[in-house]
Amino acid sequence: MSLKNYTLTLKDTVEEFTKKLFYALFDEQYYEENIKTIENLFFDITGKLDIKEASITWLLYKAKFKEIRKKLDLDAIAFEKTDPAAKSLREVYLAYPGFHAIAVYRLSHELIKLKVPVLPRMMSEYTHGVTGTDIHPGATIGNSFFIDHATGIVIGETTLIKENVKIYQGVTLGGIQVKKSLAETKRHPTIENNVTIYANATILGGEVIIGESSIIGANVCVTESVPPKSLVIYQSENKIVSIEKK
Repeated sequence: MSLKNYTLTLKDTVEEFTKKLFYALFDEQYYEENIKTIENLFFDITGKLDIKEASITWLLYKAKFKEIRKKLDLDAIAFEKTDPAAKSLREVYLAYPGFHAIAVYRLSHELIKLKVPVLPRMMSEYTHGVTGTDIHPGATIGNSFFIDHATGIVIGETTLIKENVKIYQGVTLGGIQVKKSLAETKRHPTIENNVTIYANATILGGEVIIGESSIIGANVCVTESVPPKSLVIYQSENKIVSIEKK
C-alpha cells in the first residue's frame, strides 16, 4: 500500500510568506520592493494546496491590506495606552509578541473570510510557535484588542471578542467539549466590549457571554454567563509564616 505524500516543506514557504507580508504592512519601501515576491509565494502555496481561483483571491486579499493596517494601528494604540511598560508606539510594533500575534491573526482571518483553506491555519501556527499565542484565524475579534505578555493564550475558532478587550497571559477562551459533531456550532465564548481578563483565567462554552465592562480575575474558571459590569474573582487564602528558627 502506497502512502499519500504531504508537502511538509510548504511550512517553510508559509513562514517566509507570513514574515514578508507582516513586514510589508508597516514599511512602504519594503512593500514596494517585496510585494511581487509575496505574490509569487502566495501562488506557490495555493498551487500546492490545490486552491482554485487564486488570482482573484489574491486581488481581493491585497485590496484589504490598508484596512487591516488601520485595524492594527488601533490595536497598537491600545497597547501603548494600556501597558505602562510601553514607552512608544515604535516599541509596540517592533518588540511586542502580542501585537505580532494579533497582526498575523488579522491577516489570516481575512483569508478565512475569503474561504481559503489550510493556509490561514498554517500562518497562525507559525506565529503560535514564535509568540506563544494561539489565536484560531476563524475567531472574530473587534478593534483595539490588547494582549499582554502573550505567552500561553488560547482563543478558539468560534470565539467572538468585541471592542476594547484586554487579555493577559495564560488566558483560555475555549470549548467545554471536544466533539466532531459540534464542528458547525458556536463552541467558544463571547466577550463583550471593554472586558478585561487577567492572567490564567479560563472561560469555556459557546453559550457563555461575558458582559460589557466586566473584569475576570486571575485564575478564575468561568462556565456560565457573567452580567455586564461584574467582577469575577477567585478567592484563596495566602498564609504567610516565618521560616526563621527561634
